Amino acid sequence: MLNQFAFLYCASVIIGTALLAVRFKNPVYSVLSVLVLFFHMGGLYLLLNAEFIAAVQVIVYAGAILVLYLFVLFLVSLKDEIKIDRFVNNRRLATAASVGFGICLLYIIPSFKLGAKGDFTVERITNLTHTKAMGFELYSTFLLPFEVAGLILLIAVIGGLVLARKEDEVQK
Repeated sequence: MLNQFAFLYCASVIIGTALLAVRFKNPVYSVLSVLVLFFHMGGLYLLLNAEFIAAVQVIVYAGAILVLYLFVLFLVSLKDEIKIDRFVNNRRLATAASVGFGICLLYIIPSFKLGAKGDFTVERITNLTHTKAMGFELYSTFLLPFEVAGLILLIAVIGGLVLARKEDEVQK
């Protein structure tokens, strides 16, 4: 009963803050709303006994990604952003588009099929802990994609450093 209440609480806060993030006209309020959303998503992961994913959710998304959003907000003029008109001025058109999108989602969702079950049973994961089970799977089955993702990130960091260099440093 307590798990159901906690799930309903987290789910309702996630939906509410997602709507608020889109609805707020001030970008700072939107970012703060997304911060609350990320923490409650971490809470949902904890309810699913996925402690590692909950920690990654809070550290990566609530920590790193939101800091990037705040840096972008510091780079734009908030006074000009708040004065900009809404994307859709017609409320009926926006409501009709949202309802149509929701109906399309309800039509598509039943077509999804579950994939094949993995090698790890609930008992095996309980004995190993979630983090060890994820590490075994990541460093055995998915080693090549993991290494390729690391290489792509390394290339992106080097590219960012090259683009960030100033002209004076290049000529020396």
